[in-house]
Amino acid sequence: MSSSPSPNDSSAWLGNKLWTPRAANGHSHPPEKRLLPKLPSRHVRLVVVLGTLLVVGLIYGVFFTNRYPPYYSHYPRTKGSPFLTDPNEDNEARGGGQTRVIFNYHAPVEVDSSTIQHVDLNSIISTSGAAQRRERVVILTPLRDAVRYLPKYFELLQKLSYPHWLTDLAFLVSDSTDETLAHLSLALDRIQSSDNPAIPFASVQIITKDFGLTTSQNVEDRHAFEYQAPRRMAMARARNYLLTAALKPYHSWVYWRDVDIFDAPPSIIEDLISHNKDVIVPNVWFHRLNDKGVDVEGRFDYNSWVDTRKTRKMLSKLDRDTVVVEGYKSHFDTGRVYMAKMGDWRDDPRMEIRLDGIGGVSIMVKGDVHRSGNPSFRNGF
Repeated sequence: MSSSPSPNDSSAWLGNKLWTPRAANGHSHPPEKRLLPKLPSRHVRLVVVLGTLLVVGLIYGVFFTNRYPPYYSHYPRTKGSPFLTDPNEDNEARGGGQTRVIFNYHAPVEVDSSTIQHVDLNSIISTSGAAQRRERVVILTPLRDAVRYLPKYFELLQKLSYPHWLTDLAFLVSDSTDETLAHLSLALDRIQSSDNPAIPFASVQIITKDFGLTTSQNVEDRHAFEYQAPRRMAMARARNYLLTAALKPYHSWVYWRDVDIFDAPPSIIEDLISHNKDVIVPNVWFHRLNDKGVDVEGRFDYNSWVDTRKTRKMLSKLDRDTVVVEGYKSHFDTGRVYMAKMGDWRDDPRMEIRLDGIGGVSIMVKGDVHRSGNPSFRNGF
């Protein structure tokens, strides 16, 4: 039989858990619970190392680094602070300049709607180096009963040296009684389907619009005085319709070209653009065979002129809607000086003449000039 430990032997009582401390009220204390688990010794060492590194980093960041942006680094005497320097030293340190300050920075606006289109006309310019800058040119040609002229027109068109991939074509067919539309469509389809990549143009647009013009296209009727007013008003409307339908935001140049041109240099577009004028027209000549079969050269297009004092006096007495046509002195003695009678095509091709009026055979216009409303086609050219 084992004997019980003596009450005086406290260590034995504690060792055998036979004694529990009591509170002052005589109740026993509940056993204590450990709030955190006991970590292994290697984890304790890791926590101590990380804590030490964190404290060292904070101390270094607060007391040993520059707390100001990089553009304050020119304040060496105050550790980069721009607020503790002498005004004279401050100005000297900044080199007399001022600190850059950015206010109210905004993030860009993003628009995802496919129905909203942004057109930036600021980037569309017209320069003398158009081909090098890849500036787009649109060639505009109004047509009426023009079947007989189309073969020569397209023969010359294909030879144009300005890059075809930078050139757009647009035609307006109006009041035609022949097969102009059919012949035009076939010729364009042949060009655009060419296997030679240098032949097709960037784009082609055919527009049809009738204006009720019924006068004949033969030479006698076309140049008869009584037909000039209705004919020229219809031509003006046709050109305005063609321009508004064909001019696109990316066009830098607009080249008006009549269908009945028989000969022109392949470089005509570059030649006209090289002058870098808002509006420019070349002088026009004609050739024909006389009764003896001899080639006769003459000057053509009396619609390019310089006004004189006599001209201005005459115009001041006419109604604004009067269609003044040249070459009919029995009706209008305008006193104008015609470009057709100036110079010679054998002379310097760079020669320029300032004009008050232009003909419509061959016109080069900067795109922004047309966008600004000039030159407008009203009662002729």
